[in-house]
Amino acid sequence: MIITIGKAKENDFVVNDPHVSRHHASLIRDEHGVWFIEDKGSTNGTFVNESQVVKKRITPNDKIRLGDKYLLDFQEVIKSNNDYSEEFARLKTVYDNYIQSKIKIQSSNQFKIRLFQSLPFAIPGIIGVIIGFLGKGSSNLFLLSLLIVVCAPTIGIYLGAKQSAKIPQLLQDITNQFKIDYVCPKCGTFLGEIPWESLKNRKHCPVSSCQAKWIRE
Repeated sequence: MIITIGKAKENDFVVNDPHVSRHHASLIRDEHGVWFIEDKGSTNGTFVNESQVVKKRITPNDKIRLGDKYLLDFQEVIKSNNDYSEEFARLKTVYDNYIQSKIKIQSSNQFKIRLFQSLPFAIPGIIGVIIGFLGKGSSNLFLLSLLIVVCAPTIGIYLGAKQSAKIPQLLQDITNQFKIDYVCPKCGTFLGEIPWESLKNRKHCPVSSCQAKWIRE
């Protein structure tokens, strides 16, 4: 990718400064994603961290000056080319975390629901064994066993239902956050629950007024 910079209107990034040449410099990204700035024979020179350069590798943290005074905003130049590939790449983590959180909530709650609903049904059997050891003729133990037989499953079903009721709210909470985070980095349009890899194949935002580039070509 090459982004031309200068006063002339045909440049990719137009700079209105009297000390900047018509075709002053170019930002160049190589096949490894490394950025360089190259002076195009300008009158007043191109400077990186106050050192004049002809061509030099740069990072977003470098101070770039064109001519005597104009400070070039590296990120602004990139965005002028509608390149939002770095921001889009970070959405992969957003999508992956969302899916993992959904799976974790669903699997965890299913386990708790089954535990609450099945364990109480096993308790009466355990009580029956205890009664067998302590004496079959004990009326108190019989009443205790009967109480547990009736109450334990009811409590288990109640706790299971209560746990089940938590799932929609937990899922809604992470979905709400997902809708905030999983958006086009330029226009902020929610991208739905479309897998990141599928969006990657589209290469750019489908919103006609945006068309942000998601993938560098």
